[in-house]
Amino acid sequence: MKGVASSVIESDEISGVTAFRETAVQLRERLREAAVDHASFERPIQLCELESCRATCCHDGVFLSDEEAAVIETLVVEHAERLAGYGVDVSSNSVVRNSDGAGRTAVRIVSDEELAPDFPPHFPKTRCVFLDVRHRCVLQRLSDDLGRPSWFYKPIGCWMHPLTLRPLQRGDARPVLRLPGVEDDPLRSAGYPGFASCTPCGRVCESGRPAGEILGAELAALSAISGRDFVSELGAPQV
Repeated sequence: MKGVASSVIESDEISGVTAFRETAVQLRERLREAAVDHASFERPIQLCELESCRATCCHDGVFLSDEEAAVIETLVVEHAERLAGYGVDVSSNSVVRNSDGAGRTAVRIVSDEELAPDFPPHFPKTRCVFLDVRHRCVLQRLSDDLGRPSWFYKPIGCWMHPLTLRPLQRGDARPVLRLPGVEDDPLRSAGYPGFASCTPCGRVCESGRPAGEILGAELAALSAISGRDFVSELGAPQV
């Protein structure tokens, strides 16, 4: 019975963090076995500033699990009036589905005036349909207005940014939680310098503070999901 009780507690903790419980459970299993790239969390970065970055990281939408896609599609219907009041048009086709049921949030083409002055030239000039005119995520606004934690209805991949959880190199046995750099950005390829390391909150900023400090809220949320204390782990001496 101890295992059952523990499972219930863990489920309650996840339910307090995100509406996407099944997705979080899958993430939890990967987080529990993950190595932590301490060196990457020492890189100096700056806090997210929507007024200047204009949600550059949201330019191409976000990949969604089947569960995330289904929950968001339901939210669009159940809270249509409130979402319209935020000034966004998500009445239809807000989620683009793949054949396997998963998908991504839809995007719209935008003008240069809507983008940040330093918008990476290799990024497509589009924006997620869930952004309002002040570059705020309306799924986050909905969470706040309904008395939920701010990231409750925000896709997990969104609020984890710029963190990644994937092998450092092909063939690694364990997932690695890290902040991608210019040289090891997982999306870096010929003609495409990368994604996370090219966004304002993910690129190195010499006048910034260590990523482990700046991303404290993200690490705390991942700690609640996994049952690990990533903040303390990063602060502990490496063996």
